[in-house]
Amino acid sequence: MRPVIPRAAPLDGGAQPSSFMPSLARSCALAVACLVPWSSHAAPAATESFPERPVRVIVPHTPGGLVDTFTRYLAQNLATKWGRAVVVENRPGANQAIAAELVSKASPDGYTLLVGTQTGLVLNAIVRDDLPFDPVRDFAPITGLFTTPFYLVVHPKVQAHSVEELIALAKSRPGKLTYASIGVGSAHQLAGETFKTLTGTDILHVAYKGSAPAITDLLGGQVDMMFEGGASSLPNVRSGKLRALASTGPHRTADMPDLPTISETVPGFDLTVWIGLVAPAGTPQAVVDKINRDATEILKRPETTRQFSAVGIEVMPTTPTELAQRIHSEIPQWTQVMRAAGIRPQGGDK
Repeated sequence: MRPVIPRAAPLDGGAQPSSFMPSLARSCALAVACLVPWSSHAAPAATESFPERPVRVIVPHTPGGLVDTFTRYLAQNLATKWGRAVVVENRPGANQAIAAELVSKASPDGYTLLVGTQTGLVLNAIVRDDLPFDPVRDFAPITGLFTTPFYLVVHPKVQAHSVEELIALAKSRPGKLTYASIGVGSAHQLAGETFKTLTGTDILHVAYKGSAPAITDLLGGQVDMMFEGGASSLPNVRSGKLRALASTGPHRTADMPDLPTISETVPGFDLTVWIGLVAPAGTPQAVVDKINRDATEILKRPETTRQFSAVGIEVMPTTPTELAQRIHSEIPQWTQVMRAAGIRPQGGDK
């Protein structure tokens, strides 16, 4: 996600609790010093025989959403390439902290991997002061997977057919409209809060434990709108169950060229999210490199692009170093944005 700093003063001067910042600063300093050699002190290099048993890939979301859909595609192709089962396990909850903690404490052998979202690896470090893991120190980055914009979708009962009309409606009914997210501090909430800040509107945030229950309530009209990925939102738009008002990226998407971006109405609004693959810190570098090599080969296939471009996904294969740099550099960037949006550190609730 590309940070856009709203023109609003951070609450309490943007200060963070003293107990939070030193720990985060030390983590970032560690990443600057060693970046990817998180696994440089690992066990002797694994051979090309990896994997010799099934691999688990932990997804921090409920089934059926964008991240889950893409992960299952990747897992199926890795299983074919490796000749071993690659099992996808959904572990939603605590704004992705449950999944991340599980993987951070797993054996560092490459057999337990995490689909590390921007929320889980960056935003959680900013909004949670009680994380049981360190997003910089406790993971070995493997590769980026993809980037995607969100789509601003509303229930058909909402009397707005454009971003401009939605802003006018929200201003006429302050605090009455609601938007869903997948948790406090998630990229979905950040999109909603940034929208509110830049438009001067008051829209109530309703947090869920995943995209699937949020979409279910949106389809039922229990909430009015959501910023959501294309895999779970666009099929409902095409069937008429939801109405898309705009996408959140800097450009219109190839699949929906007639759908405007939010920035066409709200200058400066630009939000795209990224997803990556990580292992527990200490995973042998040879294993990290093999998974990177095989995963990026799948990501670069033309059929991967064809299958997922329809929902706004742009594949993002990277080296382990590039993903490590992205993680540690975005923590201070998004700290500023989230403080400006009034999102402050708090304890989690599993």
